[in-house]
Amino acid sequence: MRQIVLDTETTGLEVNKGHRLIEIGCIELAERRPTGRSFHRYLNPDRAIDEGAKAVTGIEDEFLLDKPRFHEIAGEFIAFVDGAEVIAHNASFDVGFINAELALAGIGGTIQQRVQVIDTLQLAREMWPGQRNGLDALCKRLGVDNSHRELHGALLDAQLLADVYLAMTAGQGDLGFASEASPAGVARRERTLVVIPLRVQRADPDEAASHAARLAAIEKAGKAPSLWTQLGWD
Repeated sequence: MRQIVLDTETTGLEVNKGHRLIEIGCIELAERRPTGRSFHRYLNPDRAIDEGAKAVTGIEDEFLLDKPRFHEIAGEFIAFVDGAEVIAHNASFDVGFINAELALAGIGGTIQQRVQVIDTLQLAREMWPGQRNGLDALCKRLGVDNSHRELHGALLDAQLLADVYLAMTAGQGDLGFASEASPAGVARRERTLVVIPLRVQRADPDEAASHAARLAAIEKAGKAPSLWTQLGWD
């Protein structure tokens, strides 16, 4: 089974207001193991980046001026993800922007017609309802080291999400064995899911206050509610 862990960065939060992709990062897994293959591109969006997005990513408009447009790398990107199971956190956000870029590039169809999409945010909400399920919170909960993550970056976040996804689904594996009912020489593969209770570690008051202050700064810079606020993440 081939899986692609994907993350994107954008000029702003709302694709229906003309915001564009500025970075795509992908990590390939095969049979739940990193293959060493990745796809990473910065993109020229042909528009300004919102101040809130700059604060989150550290990416400035000038940095993207000599980068390719999406339509120039679309074929390479599609070839990398085609037929895979794509894993993304808050997948509807990434998928919405990718589909908008495909349309602008004159490429028919949606990304969902080429790949199967798994949303780790939805998985996390089902596993830990009512808790913080952002990427940083999941890293802390699952023991994934994200101490080097000072800013959001598509490739870095995809690498962290790959570790988080594998930890979240650690009890899920494929068991290959020959079945008497199977044709000779053909192994039947069945999947079993084992749920392993995980220790829940909540943020202390200082961490919660720091998180709230950071969101307030981002929202002030962007003059708009942050994605976390809009989605009701706490």
